This record gives sequence, C-alpha cells and structure tokens, in this order.
Amino acid sequence: MSTPSIPFTPAADVTAHAATIDVGRIAHELRHHEVADVLVSGVERAAYSSDASLYRVLPRAIVRPRHTDDVLETLAVARSLGVPITARGAGTSCAGNAVGPGIVMDFSTHMNKVLDLDVANRRAVVEPGAVHQSLQRAVLPHGVRFGPDPSSHTRCTIGGMIGNNACGSRAFAYGKTSDNLLSLEMATAGGSSCASITGRRATC
Repeated sequence: MSTPSIPFTPAADVTAHAATIDVGRIAHELRHHEVADVLVSGVERAAYSSDASLYRVLPRAIVRPRHTDDVLETLAVARSLGVPITARGAGTSCAGNAVGPGIVMDFSTHMNKVLDLDVANRRAVVEPGAVHQSLQRAVLPHGVRFGPDPSSHTRCTIGGMIGNNACGSRAFAYGKTSDNLLSLEMATAGGSSCASITGRRATC
C-alpha cells in the first residue's frame, strides 16, 4: 500500500498556520468525526501548554483518544485543516517533546492499559499511555521487569519512553527502550495503520 506524500513545511510556518485555525472549528470537526473527548477551553489548553521543560506552547485543542479509531480520526482532521499533531504521555519530557501548537493527543487518560502478559516468553502488550511503574508492578510478582527505568518511572508512559528512547540508570545492564521492543502498531500522518517488528521495515 502506498503512503500519501506529506509536504514538508517549516516549523515556524506550521505554528503560524495553526494559530489561524479557529478553536471552535477544530472542536466541531473532531466531534463530527465522532471523537468524543475533546478539550478546548482556555484553562484546559493552558494546562497542556507545558511539560517538564521550560517551554510553553499553547495548543489549539486536546484530544484524549479512547481507542485506535479516535487516533485515526484525529489524524484525518489534522490533515484536512493543516494542523500539527503532538503525541503526549505524562508530559515528563525535559526537552519540550510533549507540547505543540496544534492538536495534542493525550494517551495517558484512556489508552493506558497493560493489555496482556506472556511471562513464559517475557512479553507484554501495552497501550501507549500505560505508565512504566504500572507495567513493573504487573510483572514483578513473576520475577521479571521491563529493563529501562528513567527517573520519572512513577509517571512516564511507555509511549513516551519509545518516543524518547528512554533508558535510565540500569541501561548498561538492560538496554534502552529500543532494545526492549519486539513490535509496534502505529498510525502514520498519512492515515495508514502500520505494524513494525523490531529490526524490520514497517508494513503499512
């Protein structure tokens, strides 16, 4: 399947364009696409304008997806309006990775579950908003652990760890996040759903 080409636009132009899109229009389009959990009030947007960094970027809207369809529909709205997307977990980034001028997707609210444990094969299936400590608590009784342990482990999400390739004080023994991934299910900016097995090219 071919992936639609996404034209490159300088970041400053993206930010300026996002600021011109009416917040009410974004909310209307999202709800028209049956995305239910949408936040657009001034207070809510201000709450998502910062993370653990010094940056402050006011988003146009926040989506708290409940399932994969919400993610795909949000991406469709963002493409149609030309609004950038920022994925957010717990907002523990010290580099501003969790803030953006367009639509912020907060995965920590609903898509935060440990879906399956296969202790015999040392595998776990989690949603992107699953908190690192929640995964550790789930596997600890079985005598295993998820290797990386960043200092924000009580709050940070697995999705955010993947985005940052987080490590921690035990990285030399257990490796970085990328060393502990078996596969990913992803959605591209072009709207395709992809499956990726570590070390192989993603199929979309």
